[in-house]
Amino acid sequence: MEDQRKKHLRLVLVPSPFQGHINPMLQLGGILYSKGLSITVAHTKFNYPNPSNHPEFNFLSIPDGLSDHDISSPDKIGLVLKLNANCEKPFQDCMVKLMQQQEIQGEVACIIYDEISYFSETAANNLKIPSIIFRTYNAITFLVRTSATYQLRSQCQIPLPDPSSHEPAPEHPFLRLKDLPTPSSGSLENYFKLLAAAINIRRSKAIICNTMNCLEETSLAQLKQQTPIPIFAIGPLHKIVPVSRSSLIEEDINCISWLEKQTTNSVIYISIGSLATIQEKDLAEMAWGLANSKQPFLWVIRPGSIDNSDWIEALPEGFKESVGERGCIVKWAPQKEVLAHQAVGGFWSHCGWNSTLESLCEGVPMICRPSFGDQKVNARFVSHVWKVGLQLEDELERAEIERAVKRLMVDEEGKEMRQRAMHLKEMAESEIIEGGSSYNSLKDLVEFISSSI
Repeated sequence: MEDQRKKHLRLVLVPSPFQGHINPMLQLGGILYSKGLSITVAHTKFNYPNPSNHPEFNFLSIPDGLSDHDISSPDKIGLVLKLNANCEKPFQDCMVKLMQQQEIQGEVACIIYDEISYFSETAANNLKIPSIIFRTYNAITFLVRTSATYQLRSQCQIPLPDPSSHEPAPEHPFLRLKDLPTPSSGSLENYFKLLAAAINIRRSKAIICNTMNCLEETSLAQLKQQTPIPIFAIGPLHKIVPVSRSSLIEEDINCISWLEKQTTNSVIYISIGSLATIQEKDLAEMAWGLANSKQPFLWVIRPGSIDNSDWIEALPEGFKESVGERGCIVKWAPQKEVLAHQAVGGFWSHCGWNSTLESLCEGVPMICRPSFGDQKVNARFVSHVWKVGLQLEDELERAEIERAVKRLMVDEEGKEMRQRAMHLKEMAESEIIEGGSSYNSLKDLVEFISSSI
């Protein structure tokens, strides 16, 4: 009887409309679908994913009221706040229509919403639908944001007087002040408004985290002690879910053919993620640092990611001729497949949490160059806690880049990092098989949704 009921339960998933948030939410949807639950994805018109990539899901479009100016604005915090203000009523209207079709579509068991798409919880509360929060980042970042960041704010030290300070962070001495996910620009009022709204559990019944015990045992235990509702740590999601495509940018799969021609662990893969941008002078230093290292490289240069440039026209003169077939440059890559390829021996990463997990789960050590937010926390953990990478901290300079690439890809130091990364890969694999922490947590989550809500 319980299994029969579960087949008629529908979950409504509400991602935040950014690549690094969409991916894990759709992965979560794929996992829960595989457990017999029906999935509806409610998404803003902004960055609406391609439903044909997920024929097993139903999709709802939420009118978001965004203008072209809103979408192109560099103020992403302001954009998120506006989305929450604009989408509350339209989302509730969508849910009312969906609930009117429950006899056909299945009973709406709960709404699972991205922490920063908190407008969903208001509608859930108004319609008396249970809700679950989904956090796309790790446990330690949450703890840092709710302790060190607020403490510094109370001391009137945000923005930081010295953003490059190596002083230990309050309550987290393994982090420096420069590693904290504090805003470097934009409205402080908006930042703390979003932070307060995001960390407020309101009436939600549980929290899902894309992390794993083997990486964050202490932080997860501390978080669970502080939180009055259940926390389900079921990462790494991308290793559990059936293969699916959720990229907002077209992936160039030809780079896999190029990788096939390279020797094992010889290629360094470079990607700064879906949001960060770099200046033309930094591009030149990266280019010549890579060229001078003599290592094969696969470099993702996202269109629009270089200031005042559409794509690669800003690359320095003579660079392409210098590297020849040793370099492959693409607009976007199938990152999980790239990192899993035997030719890839290192990853120059912005250290977003998805990229960090994907690298760790393939045993690939990293060069860390974070841009903002939790990337700085992740980079510090990669380089100084898990010790599976090194961090470029100063202004980019070609000689230092060349040294970093050689340290990671050629020197004994890099081989030791690779060994530690492979150990973490094995630990991650043990988390998702029967008896593992994430396996058990996922089983508990499905039971919680099916029976407890």
